[in-house]
Amino acid sequence: MSERPDSPAMTDPAWLTAEERRLQEARSGVPWRAWGPYLSERQWGTVREDYSDSEDAWSYFSHDQARSRAYRWGEDGIAGISDDKQRLCLALALWNERDPIVKERLFGLTNAEGNHGEDVKEYYFYVDNLPTHSYQRYLYKYPQAEFPYKELVTVNRGRSRHELEYELIDTGVFDDDRYFDVEVEHAKAGPEDILCRITAHNRSARDAALHVLPTLWFRNSTSRPSRPAACSAATPTGAGRSGSPSTCS
Repeated sequence: MSERPDSPAMTDPAWLTAEERRLQEARSGVPWRAWGPYLSERQWGTVREDYSDSEDAWSYFSHDQARSRAYRWGEDGIAGISDDKQRLCLALALWNERDPIVKERLFGLTNAEGNHGEDVKEYYFYVDNLPTHSYQRYLYKYPQAEFPYKELVTVNRGRSRHELEYELIDTGVFDDDRYFDVEVEHAKAGPEDILCRITAHNRSARDAALHVLPTLWFRNSTSRPSRPAACSAATPTGAGRSGSPSTCS
């Protein structure tokens, strides 16, 4: 039977758990929720970042462009946290010495690339989280072989909607347990006193290299016109012609 709001179990601090006390403090104004898992896992390919004439968000800002092109309205990352205004962001980046790029964000197929539409092609798990985000745990499985970006796009694009999707595990990169379990934990000693612990486990019987790169950065909040000009196809964002910078970001 649930306790009444005025029962001793609900009002006596001796009966409350640490998280229940934090929740009471949050209701009275203590900013326990000022930091949390508010960082997007995918900012690329969204309507928030679409300034194309064709209104094709998927093509206008692709996953391939995201590593070298500034977002306008948000940020993204793996196992990321930020303050509730997303001014300061903390997320995980990894490199296995085989991938052509650092793993900074989850990879997925766009609506046109997947035989069943858009789809994330990664393995990650939200293991634990308290209501005040005073403790949270996230698990990401990172292959030790080169991540098959092109293979996932090519095979899925070639399949019909009546066929099964081609998943990351189908590529063979997890064979013989050749992957890392990367666990990211955040714990708060206070509303703005946060510990981040990253633990990597090599699940293979062989030694393998892993570079762990926790990244702290400020969201791009540079002042811009309220209605930016659309980028032309001939001048992609960030490229610009010699002597003529790109008109959007």
